[in-house]
Amino acid sequence: MFKNLEVFKISYAMAVHAGQKQAVAAQNVANSDTPEYQARSLAPFSETYQIHTSMGDNAGQRATRERHLNGVIAGHMADPVIDDEAVASPNGNTVSLEGEMLKSLDAKRQHDRALAIYNSSLGILRATLSRQ
Repeated sequence: MFKNLEVFKISYAMAVHAGQKQAVAAQNVANSDTPEYQARSLAPFSETYQIHTSMGDNAGQRATRERHLNGVIAGHMADPVIDDEAVASPNGNTVSLEGEMLKSLDAKRQHDRALAIYNSSLGILRATLSRQ
């Protein structure tokens, strides 16, 4: 029963993704005055997690050291993509500070949700173990 606690893996992945979303939003805000800068965004968590789970736990190569030429190091940031829906300003910059504020708020909510799931699952696990 306790060999595969998938809910902890999901909540961890959700928290990491929220941190990555926050980092991308911060990078966009930092470049809000840079001419020709294209706003970036991350794919939603459901899409990225679905891709990783469809490939299985051992999907692709995993790097265990930074000097490995191939593979991904655990916790490595997903590649942000250019936001195609963004509207360019006269200098060619597509960053909207209001939009980035909303993305940042969404990342915070996602992180809070991941922590709530983790804490709730931990409470259930503790209650189960204390009854045995």
